[in-house]
Amino acid sequence: MDQTYFKKYIDRQKTAYDAIPLDQVEHFIQLIKKCWEEDRQLFAFGNGGSASNVSHFITDLGKSASDRMGKRFHCLSLNENLSWITAIGNDYAYEDVYLRQLQNYARPGDLVLTLGVSGNSPNVVKAVQWANDNGLTTLALVGGKRGQVADLAHHSIVIQDEHYGRVEDAQMTICHMLCYGFIES
Repeated sequence: MDQTYFKKYIDRQKTAYDAIPLDQVEHFIQLIKKCWEEDRQLFAFGNGGSASNVSHFITDLGKSASDRMGKRFHCLSLNENLSWITAIGNDYAYEDVYLRQLQNYARPGDLVLTLGVSGNSPNVVKAVQWANDNGLTTLALVGGKRGQVADLAHHSIVIQDEHYGRVEDAQMTICHMLCYGFIES
């Protein structure tokens, strides 16, 4: 493969990074801080590569940011429990895998963060709608297609690209900023 491809890829990634709306990232940090101050729960979820990013984010927030803050973040990745996901998917529908976990754990005032590229995954859309209807605050990181989730969530950050890798990398950068905003401040 020609190195020109790699150069173009990096240039496009830099463009995605440069377009991250830092004022919105700061707003997300304030919402997460409020959740922490009020001893509320933060639930996060996504599919595929976004699920991996969610797992990484929750680890950084729950361990490293909690260590730095001296008080624990109550945070949970809903895409971690394989038994829950397969039982719900088998007995109900895959589109209910996050919704039904929220029904068990979530309370009004809690915070939901979802990551996705298309913004149209039925399981994410359904969970965000339920969260909105039940008094939770919803945050979304989505790609340039926006999808339904960008409009459903109370607060959204849109990465202005449709390439899955670039969007997921930019989302992980935002997740790191959200965590390191607590760790390094």
